[in-house]
Amino acid sequence: MSEPDEAGRLYVCLGRINRTLRREGGEAPVGHGALSALATLTKSGPQRLGTLAATEGVSPPSMTRIVASLEQLGHVRRTPDPDDGRASLVEATDSGRQVLLAGREARMNALRERVAKLADEDRARIADALPALEAMVELD
Repeated sequence: MSEPDEAGRLYVCLGRINRTLRREGGEAPVGHGALSALATLTKSGPQRLGTLAATEGVSPPSMTRIVASLEQLGHVRRTPDPDDGRASLVEATDSGRQVLLAGREARMNALRERVAKLADEDRARIADALPALEAMVELD
């Protein structure tokens, strides 16, 4: 099998796993884009809207809508940027971090259930592949 075929299979498989886990993880109180933004803010700390939009790979107007929705729900707050009083920073609130943790836990439980249903040898192959998959993430 050639590398592009393996890459294509991996791409499709990862996408399907992600969609399946979102579906099986239960109804999230916010959408996928909002959860992703909360994850970035929780991991990286407060940042400007433009930086967050670039990190998330969405347009600034899309991120403005996501942040406005999260702000209305109390999951993020805006504070003045200490380096530029004309700008603001967006940060996750305790409520936002709780939403993120609850969503992750639901998806992790769905993943654990699926992995547990696999044959022992398939679970071992996944464990063996983890270092290579983690190395792909570190290539950035």
